Amino acid sequence: MADATVRKPNIAMQYRRDQKGNELSILGYGCMRFTKKYGRIVFQKAEQEVMMAIRHGVNYLDTAYIYPGSEECLGKILVKNHCREQVNIATKLPHYLIKSREGLEKTFQEQLKRLQTDYIDYYLMHMLTDIATWERLKDLGIEEWIREKLASGQIRNIGFSYHGNTDMFRQLVDAYPWNFCQIQYNYMDENTQAGRAGLRYAASKGLPVIIMEPLRGGRLVNLLPQEAKKLIEQSGRTAAEWAFRWLWDQPEVTAVLSGMNSREMVKENITGAGKARAGMMTEEDFALIEQVKSEIGRKVKIGCTGCGYCMPCPHGVDIPTCFRSYNMRYTENRFNGLREYFMCTTMKKNGCNASLCKKCGKCEKHCPQGLPIRQDLELVVKELETPVYKAACQVKRFIRL
Repeated sequence: MADATVRKPNIAMQYRRDQKGNELSILGYGCMRFTKKYGRIVFQKAEQEVMMAIRHGVNYLDTAYIYPGSEECLGKILVKNHCREQVNIATKLPHYLIKSREGLEKTFQEQLKRLQTDYIDYYLMHMLTDIATWERLKDLGIEEWIREKLASGQIRNIGFSYHGNTDMFRQLVDAYPWNFCQIQYNYMDENTQAGRAGLRYAASKGLPVIIMEPLRGGRLVNLLPQEAKKLIEQSGRTAAEWAFRWLWDQPEVTAVLSGMNSREMVKENITGAGKARAGMMTEEDFALIEQVKSEIGRKVKIGCTGCGYCMPCPHGVDIPTCFRSYNMRYTENRFNGLREYFMCTTMKKNGCNASLCKKCGKCEKHCPQGLPIRQDLELVVKELETPVYKAACQVKRFIRL
């Protein structure tokens, strides 16, 4: 019997429709950051937070095969509280671990078991980085496998999550008749990653777009420069609220994921979602966001705007991504810059990291900023292609043998 408090969500929650007309809450629950103690998820705490969100209308719950303990925890919460039918589960295929058609099925069945369900509402290719990776999956028979799962109802909607540049994102959108997609997007990534151009392209194709990293993993709250913090404090809203408002203002955004791991965080985000409307931002609001971005930008080391005029590199270097990752190392911290660099250049089937540069100089002829790109790429290699990075490359080669 379903919990009555779940059956009737708070009417303040706002919803936007997916491709099939289903209503998705504009606030989604990201299940990667459940609180852990001694390496294990604290179930009772996670349950309280997830159920608080569900009771207030959140109906999109996002997890993944590689989030330790997350799928099992979410499945247990939904079964215990009799609310599986009230929510949409989104989880992801770790295609980078898959080497055969049999591997596809084995992994999927394991996910169903973990989640204690017989179907997945929204199933994603996790970190689908480029066309070459999709072609590899096609060679394994993934298109036929997807057709079978959609026909049987074991998968209700198929999509992909993405980290990378706008051009490749557009190619992936066009590579298959997807039902939805998921991108990293926030006011600092407006013109990087898939960016606003990618968001609008996907929406123009009829794809619902789910947003991840709206706060850059909390860094747009916890790692803001002091001057940016002062601007936000004076505004009367929190840093998180500004980041979410900026996203919900855009009608192309279907839902925004938040890795909520406290009741206070759930309450704040639910309150914000209840007030959200497309087009709600004023000129003054946008001006404040630009001021905050400017303060963050003061720590930028390489003045790359991400315009892409330097591309394509004849040797395969993704120059804007390399520079964005390098700048992140200074605007945020060393680990975040390294993580961004590895994920967005090296995890691709055909790497596009800075050490591929042959110093031909073609890029510098087209850079509107007049940047010494070859010299700056040397800095990227020196500071990001560290022993830790090289060890991660070895792991990547091992899992793709």
